[in-house]
Amino acid sequence: MTHIDRDAILSMIPHQGAMCLWDAVTAWDDASVTLRSASHRDPANPLRSDDQLRALHLCEYGAQAMAVHGGLRARESGAPVRPGMLVALRGVQLHAARIDDLAGDLECVAEVLVEAGGSQQYAFRIQCDGVLLAEGRAAVMLGPAQHAA
Repeated sequence: MTHIDRDAILSMIPHQGAMCLWDAVTAWDDASVTLRSASHRDPANPLRSDDQLRALHLCEYGAQAMAVHGGLRARESGAPVRPGMLVALRGVQLHAARIDDLAGDLECVAEVLVEAGGSQQYAFRIQCDGVLLAEGRAAVMLGPAQHAA
C-alpha cells in the first residue's frame, strides 16, 4: 500500500492532537502495519514528564499502531471501526531507558497474532535507526462497531 499521512491516521483512530503519536504508515497489509514517527522528539509530547519521554511509553506507541491497523483494515473492507480497549501487555522488553534523546525517527511493526470475534492479540517491535527499543505483545478487547459521522 502507499504512504498514509498523519491526517489520514487521525481520521481512523480516537487519539487526536498531540496524543496521536504516529506521523505516517509506510507499509501495511491485512496481517501487519509499519509506521514512522518523530513525536518522541517533540517537547510538547503529552507523555513527557520531568522533561523526558521514557521508553515505557513505547507500549502506548505499540497500542496506537494496533489502532491504526484496525482503522486501515476497516477502511479497506468498508466495515465500521470497532474501537478497542487495551487489556493486557505481555512479554514487554524495553532496551532503552528513555527515547526523547534519539535523533532518528521511530519505526514500529505491529502484526496480528490471534483474532477472535471480540478480541485481538498483536506483537509489536519498535526501533530507531535499526536499534531495537521495545518489543512485546498486546491484547485488545473490541467494542461494538462505530460508524463514521
